[in-house]
Amino acid sequence: MFRNILVGADGSTTARRAVDAAVDIATMYAATVHIVSAYEPRHVQSSTSVEHPFIYSEGEVDALLQSLSYVASNRGLTPVLHSHRGEPADVLLRVAEDVDADLIVVGNRGMKGMRRVLGSTPNSVAHAAGSSVLIVDTVVE
Repeated sequence: MFRNILVGADGSTTARRAVDAAVDIATMYAATVHIVSAYEPRHVQSSTSVEHPFIYSEGEVDALLQSLSYVASNRGLTPVLHSHRGEPADVLLRVAEDVDADLIVVGNRGMKGMRRVLGSTPNSVAHAAGSSVLIVDTVVE
């Protein structure tokens, strides 16, 4: 059913839960997993920086993606890593279209309270995606 699964990951402690879920599904379907992260230089202020801390350089995002790639490689998958400059939701949607993603996996971080009304990366992706979206509970208890 799923051939290309895309998962968004930032520098948060909950990002691995979303990656774990994407890898589990990719393993079940023998799908390709794409791990995506957005970054912005330090001098750029973003309206979403409160809910999803940006990684600030290509080097930092590459290090994050390499560490998250082990989650997939330990399960026998070879992930495709994507790092792009920009707003997280925009980057996820653009890469999803580029790779013809069947499923986008994002964490639910930022889905509660005022952020739910005002918008968040998971909400933005869910409303604009051209594919199925799985919003994973990433709350660490």
